[in-house]
Amino acid sequence: MTWIAPSIERREFPAATGEREMLQRWLDFHRDTLLTKCAGLTGEQLVQASSPPSTLTLLGLVRHMTDVERTWFRIRFLGADLGDHYVTEENLDADFDDLDPAAAERAFAAFRAEIEACDKAVVDRGLDETFQGNRGRTLNLRWIYVHMIEEYARHNGHADLLRERIDGATGG
Repeated sequence: MTWIAPSIERREFPAATGEREMLQRWLDFHRDTLLTKCAGLTGEQLVQASSPPSTLTLLGLVRHMTDVERTWFRIRFLGADLGDHYVTEENLDADFDDLDPAAAERAFAAFRAEIEACDKAVVDRGLDETFQGNRGRTLNLRWIYVHMIEEYARHNGHADLLRERIDGATGG
């Protein structure tokens, strides 16, 4: 049987609430949006580079965001000694490259597991807690939330275009 990306119940974006809940809920909304753009597609469709000459794919975006989540929340902020899911020193674009339609289900499971691990890792940490970011900059957890929302928003725009080229689906 062919695996198909599941439909999800996307959480609503937040209304007036406190800063931490606002950041978390916007991040959750954008995470859900990426999965919504993939819902109902087969592994073959998810690896379809539908906007030539770009090789960008929906599965590549899911894999990329899996590594981005891990990198910012657990490796950089917490200092955890973890490797990336896909990226290697030999291939910094491995999250986008060498896509296997048969591995789509595993990639989606890894994405959801990484989100859960990231949320759990920082749930009790303060937004003002700092760490050394790239280029020696001192950053805080709040910066990561804002950056992740921006990263998802940008890639969800890509996902909109990719999905429309694959099967004409728009909106959401």
